[in-house]
Amino acid sequence: MTPDRIGDIHITREGHVAQVTIRKPPHNMMSIDLARDLADALEALDREPNMRAVVLASEGKSFCAGADLSNRAENIGPATPTSNPLYEQAVRLHATELPIVAAIQGAAVGAGLGLALIADLRIAAQEARFAANFVKIGFHPGFGLTHTLPRLIGRQRAALMFLTGRRIKAEEAKEWGLVDEVVYADRVLPDAIALANEIAENAPLAVRSTRKTLRAGLADAVKAQTDHEFSEQQWQMKTADFKEGVKAVSERRPGNFTGK
Repeated sequence: MTPDRIGDIHITREGHVAQVTIRKPPHNMMSIDLARDLADALEALDREPNMRAVVLASEGKSFCAGADLSNRAENIGPATPTSNPLYEQAVRLHATELPIVAAIQGAAVGAGLGLALIADLRIAAQEARFAANFVKIGFHPGFGLTHTLPRLIGRQRAALMFLTGRRIKAEEAKEWGLVDEVVYADRVLPDAIALANEIAENAPLAVRSTRKTLRAGLADAVKAQTDHEFSEQQWQMKTADFKEGVKAVSERRPGNFTGK
């Protein structure tokens, strides 16, 4: 039986649906520990015969406002020339078996957007915002987004998000197929649970099999893409532009980039 809590991940169950909630408010910043604990929780739920669907939610202002860059070695993990521990967890997240409905109450930015895309379906609040703002920080997109985002919304719209770092409002995200429903803030979690229950009413073996077909090769593709993303990020993190980008974002101002 999956424990009710793994680090900042809290798990409740009702019927055939598990609610997995990240409690690291206000912004639920991504870290290696958070990603590992979430992967552990989802993999454990996969092994529970009574579980048929998962609602992924978080508490606080943001769904997940990106990777915690305050202490990169601790929060993202010590990188080696060939691997990034955070991205190893991203691959695990994409390889889980139960259908996932994400309840997105606020911003999903950077790695937080990547987290939202591990789900099969997304219910968003009107206040939710979506951004792949990596270039504003001065480095290459990561968390497998260069594979998962174009796969979901198409190459052209993904290029717009990646190259501008623009924040996309919830209604536009729905038009693009980035989210499935936009609702009032107090309806995000109930509607996500209702959708998960609609999935859970169906034959569980057929649902898992269908999901496996729809996501065939996804984890392997994310592994290949995160390897490439990481190789690009490694040298860019040594640049003056990256240092300036992190400072600019923390100070909520445009970066003064020099291409060095």
